[in-house]
Amino acid sequence: MGLDRWFKKKEPPKSYIKNPPKRENPRDFTVQTIGLGVVLVFLLTLSGIRFTHGLSLGWVELGALFGAPLGTSFIMSLFPRWKVAIKVFLIVALLILIWVLKEPQLAVLCAAFGAFVAPAFQRLDEWERAIVLRLGKFYRVKGPGVFLLFPILDRVASVVDLRIRVTDFSAETTLTRDSVTVTVDAICFWLVWDPEKAICEVEHYEEAVILSAKTALRSAISRHDLSTFLEQGDEIERQIREEVDKKTTDWGITIQHIEITDIQIPQELQGPLSRLAQAEREKKGRILLAEAEIEIAKRLRDAAEIYATKDTALRLKHLSILNEGLKAGNSMMLVPNSITEELQAADVFGLEALQEIRQQKKKDTTGASGQEPEGKN
Repeated sequence: MGLDRWFKKKEPPKSYIKNPPKRENPRDFTVQTIGLGVVLVFLLTLSGIRFTHGLSLGWVELGALFGAPLGTSFIMSLFPRWKVAIKVFLIVALLILIWVLKEPQLAVLCAAFGAFVAPAFQRLDEWERAIVLRLGKFYRVKGPGVFLLFPILDRVASVVDLRIRVTDFSAETTLTRDSVTVTVDAICFWLVWDPEKAICEVEHYEEAVILSAKTALRSAISRHDLSTFLEQGDEIERQIREEVDKKTTDWGITIQHIEITDIQIPQELQGPLSRLAQAEREKKGRILLAEAEIEIAKRLRDAAEIYATKDTALRLKHLSILNEGLKAGNSMMLVPNSITEELQAADVFGLEALQEIRQQKKKDTTGASGQEPEGKN
């Protein structure tokens, strides 16, 4: 039981972010290439001074000259905290003094220089800003590029990324206004525009942003029906963004956009909700059909009034109907008697004139054939 207590693996703290990023260990500085370059320049300068003054360098002194600062810089990279690194350095230096060197002054000098100078030169990328504390108080925001830290007094509390970040989160199981349990997933686009406020005024600002967005999302779900939440997603996303942005602006953080990526409904409710949605669609379809019938009836009523008062319009309508039938290539058409009489009276197509011509030709032919010679009688 006692061994289990000592060797039991510590569980990581619960994160409210769906896919939490890996949290780095805190560090006061970073041993970078530029710092090692400064150490190397110092060593070469020190070696040149000894050579110009005629001071010889033995193997032990040469190894101490180059090995002590590089080894100390390596220790500083393993323990990037001032307190821990200095303790380790003192222990290693003491062991070297006791067991290795007879004249350790040069080695101690080089090791001390490597311990203090190498971490003093820091470099950040264009999108990074360092929050520097001096004796525990906020000193300034430094970066990007190369900047200096005063050994022991200064330390980098945190490095803030100013680029737009995308964080996904979940509202878990929430009741809508019509008592439907849903699980909503969303993503948040946000950025830090004031590193000082984000670090000095908020503890774990990333989790604070996501918790605020999660609370606003749950509140929006509970204020709306499921159908409204599905149909007016863009408007609800805008309301959530504005609500969260009011809180995070005081933290030096801006919420650019919040998008709902997934809405999960319980399996037992999917069937009834599907039938309800189908019934709603049928209802809307019938309403639209009835409205169309009403509109058609109104148009027909207006047309009937026009035809009742305008005979010419009615006749034109008759002609358009016949024209459409002829265009369709119909060999036989059924036409009301009234239309036929009107067409004959008006002789629209010239039928009466054609009939008269035919009758006149028939009379002429009959008259010519009816004249016989007189001797025959």
